[in-house]
Amino acid sequence: MKLNELKPARGSKKTRRRVGRGLGSGRGKTAGRGQKGQRSRSGFSQGAGWEGGRSRLIMRLPKRGFTRDREPFQIVNLRDLNGFAEGDRVDADSLKARGLVRRADKPVKLLAEGELEVKKLEVALDAVSSTAAEAVRAAGGSVAGPAPASGDVAGEG
Repeated sequence: MKLNELKPARGSKKTRRRVGRGLGSGRGKTAGRGQKGQRSRSGFSQGAGWEGGRSRLIMRLPKRGFTRDREPFQIVNLRDLNGFAEGDRVDADSLKARGLVRRADKPVKLLAEGELEVKKLEVALDAVSSTAAEAVRAAGGSVAGPAPASGDVAGEG
């Protein structure tokens, strides 16, 4: 077998239908688009949910509930803070430097998963769960920064 003898399998290649090429072709004149109307015009494209010009179903149905515009938190757990030294300040920049969060300009929340083995950490994050705040204070640290989340009392510790 030679390269010039290669052929595609029978039936795998179909010739393109050439519309609008005269009456004898069977698809001349209107080129299979029918007579008048929106679909016969050039440039017509029917988008998803299009209902012939009437109001779309999604617009007619009543809207319920709400959308949350708040930005989701980047999550850090207590066990992640064990890489810090005693007395270090834990904020978004220091977490970013250690690769624990992707972005320092997005909100960060500390959760209480795992054990905290480092003493006297100064935590200054956007949000801290009450259990995580208790664990930091039990290890001799302090929780500062924006208003404490989940029922924490501000200024305690």
